Amino acid sequence: MTEPLAIETEADAREDEYALDPELVAAVMESVDVADRVGVLALIAELHVADLADLTEQIDSGHRRRFIELVWADIDHELLVELEEGVRDEILAFLAPEKLAEAVRELESDDVVYLLEDLDEAARSKALESLEPADRAAVTKSLAYPEDSAGRLMQSEVVKAPPFWTVGQMIDHLRAADDLPEDFHDIIIVDPAARPVGTVALGVLLGARRPVTLESLMADQFRTLHVEEPEADVAYAFNQYHLVSAPVVDDSGRLVGIITIDDAMEVLEDEAEEDIMRLGGVGDEEISHKVWAITRRRFPWLAANLVTAIMASLVIAIFDETISSYVALAVLMPIVASMGGNAGTQTLTVAVRALATRDLTATNAMRVVARETMVGLANGCAFAVIIGAVVWGWYGSAALGGVIAAAMVVNLLVAGMAGILVPIGLDKLGADPALASGTFVTTVTDIVGFFVFLGLAAAVLL
Repeated sequence: MTEPLAIETEADAREDEYALDPELVAAVMESVDVADRVGVLALIAELHVADLADLTEQIDSGHRRRFIELVWADIDHELLVELEEGVRDEILAFLAPEKLAEAVRELESDDVVYLLEDLDEAARSKALESLEPADRAAVTKSLAYPEDSAGRLMQSEVVKAPPFWTVGQMIDHLRAADDLPEDFHDIIIVDPAARPVGTVALGVLLGARRPVTLESLMADQFRTLHVEEPEADVAYAFNQYHLVSAPVVDDSGRLVGIITIDDAMEVLEDEAEEDIMRLGGVGDEEISHKVWAITRRRFPWLAANLVTAIMASLVIAIFDETISSYVALAVLMPIVASMGGNAGTQTLTVAVRALATRDLTATNAMRVVARETMVGLANGCAFAVIIGAVVWGWYGSAALGGVIAAAMVVNLLVAGMAGILVPIGLDKLGADPALASGTFVTTVTDIVGFFVFLGLAAAVLL
């Protein structure tokens, strides 16, 4: 009898392996309260910078400021890059300019751009002044590119070489260089005009003999990204073609930077999170946001939902006499609406994600629409039998059971169609399907469900 309990305990331990210990968080706050800098540093000494970011996000604003002021001189300033946007902006607002400048000097150019792009002009200029002239020029150039573009995402530090260099020359160059990027995966091979012509993976380089030329080791296929290419397209290319890094070029095809997989996957994760949040009508809300900020973000979508609810109520009002004559209809209406809404949401979720990953295209759209329609019809028929039998047994009326069964078939069929057609239509119009589809689909299923159910009831039962 004890073995299942042991297995469950082990599973729980694995699940909590990456979670911060609540006792650690409490201990840190206690040490912050008494300004015990040595104690705080001892508590966080073994934390990875990502875990340190989680800790910073979990403590409240008052402790957070005192915590940063206590430990700033002794922590990895990459912490600022790991923080969620709301917490990072809060810290940047009180961080002294010289401390921000200190952090900026330690980071790669892409991380510097990420930190500075949302700062006001005065704070940004102060931070830029702390950089070496070459780094300052590279960051300033990146900041000039459109927001959410490859130019903002790339790092300017690139390892490049001409194709005629040998492996030995390349290795000697890497060993002698004192300004290599902290992380890189490929050598970018460039022609005399600084245009990328190929890449050599570090693993391939280290496995070849010294006299071999880089040209003979270049990958057969490689992709370049334009500096103004949207971040979403960059992330898609990395995911679709299994890229580890990719050179970024300007209008003339010259190499201006490189994007690595960690940055691309962060964009991909952000895109997925954004879709989920927008489907729920909460936009870019974060767990650290204050009450007013969250209220302001949620209000428009709740207001839109109120409008759709009123529209559904107007449909019900048309049949108020029918409901008064047959009170059981009021009891059963939520079943029809709920089933239609849930079925539509299922289809909608699949459709929005397929559009985001570009799996749903003009080529297969009609096939997917037909499939989702048939799924809605099949589920409608199955649940019609179930609910029809339940209502017949509940109220002893075969006619009422038949009415709700028919309404179930129609509403789930419409839910399947709306769940796929609404996001496709919004996408064609250039709107974000994740942002508005839910409201439209819910409106359709509620109105159709109530109208069909109450209309049939009025025709059959009265």
